[in-house]
Amino acid sequence: MVPIGLNVLTLDDFSGILFKKKAITLPASALEKVNVNFQFLQKFSSNKFIYGINTGFGPMAQYKVSAENLLQLQYNLIRSHSSGSGTLLTPVLVKALMIARLNSLMLAYSGVHADVVELLKELINKNIIPCVYEHGGVGASGDLVQLAHLGLVLIGEGEVIFENNIHSTAVIFNSLGIKPLSIHVREGLAILNGTSAMTGIGMVNIIQAQKLLLWSAMFSAMTNEIVEAYDDHYSQELNIVKHHKGQNRVAAMLREILNNSKMIRSRSEYLYHPGNHNQEIFEDKVQEYYSLRCVTQVLGPIYDTIIQAEKVVVDELNSVNDNPVIDHANQNIFHGGNFHGDYVSLEMDKLKIAITKLSMLAERQLNYLLNDKLNHKFPPFVNLGVLGLNFGMQGIQFTATSTVAENQTLSFPMYVHSIPNNNDNQDIVSMGCNAALMTKKVIDNSFSVLGIQVMTILQAIDYLGCMDRLSPNTLALYNEVRKIFPKFIEDQPRYKEMEQVRIFLETTHPAISFKA
Repeated sequence: MVPIGLNVLTLDDFSGILFKKKAITLPASALEKVNVNFQFLQKFSSNKFIYGINTGFGPMAQYKVSAENLLQLQYNLIRSHSSGSGTLLTPVLVKALMIARLNSLMLAYSGVHADVVELLKELINKNIIPCVYEHGGVGASGDLVQLAHLGLVLIGEGEVIFENNIHSTAVIFNSLGIKPLSIHVREGLAILNGTSAMTGIGMVNIIQAQKLLLWSAMFSAMTNEIVEAYDDHYSQELNIVKHHKGQNRVAAMLREILNNSKMIRSRSEYLYHPGNHNQEIFEDKVQEYYSLRCVTQVLGPIYDTIIQAEKVVVDELNSVNDNPVIDHANQNIFHGGNFHGDYVSLEMDKLKIAITKLSMLAERQLNYLLNDKLNHKFPPFVNLGVLGLNFGMQGIQFTATSTVAENQTLSFPMYVHSIPNNNDNQDIVSMGCNAALMTKKVIDNSFSVLGIQVMTILQAIDYLGCMDRLSPNTLALYNEVRKIFPKFIEDQPRYKEMEQVRIFLETTHPAISFKA
């Protein structure tokens, strides 16, 4: 059980609800704050002009809404803004959105009736997922369109995904005895006004980005291992003189992964040995290519970017991102722009760029293993069959290269793509949900690239027959992946195995920890 509304919701809490099926609870003390906040709004808003309660919305705020139409106003807002397009967000992303919205509302600054949070909790715990579309929000007055589709389901309309099928919300609510939400004061605006779509998607991105970083460290280590690289480039002594936390954490990961490997070489043993002094030309490279030697310097800033993104997006998750802010403690209502998504948008763009660089590193390491003119160790394309007749990993490399190229194009920042809209009321916007969704695409692509990379590494290990010389960590991964991707010699379609390996990477946590 994960309580919502008492303490800061952490990334681990969020991941537990999403991926470990932990149920959420709403503690009585937190619900009491929600009730007090709602009662304050009811009393305070009588005989006053309060934005979004007895006025129109956005540029229509200058128009007073009559008393008899106040509740209809909230329904109109939800229905009119349920205008999303494109593909449906996956159930995981929508559930993340729901958790983020619930957490914000439970902070008790939105003036909602407790019915809203109780219903959200029920839908989350029962895995009743609103149909929410990818396109619509500009991330300025919140993720209005995406959250409108959430609101549509809360009032018993629209469609939901339940048990892997799309159903009418009314049908599912009736069959499970769920009562739709009845608007009390401003529940429509409170549901729509917020950054919860970009924040929820951003949290999922960070969880998966951490996993990608760990896999990249693992595959970088394995690549260095099978080419019998020197050990000093990831040593503590070399990396500690560069004062970046990420670089030193990645170096520590590599040392942990390669501990007790019988393939990694000591520079002092091989190149500093007196017997080598008379050689005019060394057979082995004195220093490896950058994609092998500079792993800590490349993955280090990516690690730091993920850490920073986690801090910012978790802060947003635990913030009030509504407008106006209903402050019962100070007995006032404050108008502003806490719904603006620039914090999340900027972090998603930075994360997207970082993960694209991670995929580029994987592609270069992959190319090194496949190009016999570079590695001087493996047959072309790590072909275990007959050269000329068989093709090994040649076809698969095209997919990796193409996918990385898409990542590079997707990496142009969304943050600087503000387009005024809403009669120029929203004259500068964040495009945060677009940024988060594009980052997710880059992350998904990168799992595919790293899947191809590890498949190639395993074929290279079998070519060398070096399983007994691997470190315990890399041998364990070799054995695990070989269960779904057996060694091959003859050419066969590999797309189904590629997909199985990608799913394995997405759903399996590496045997090393992200944080020290």
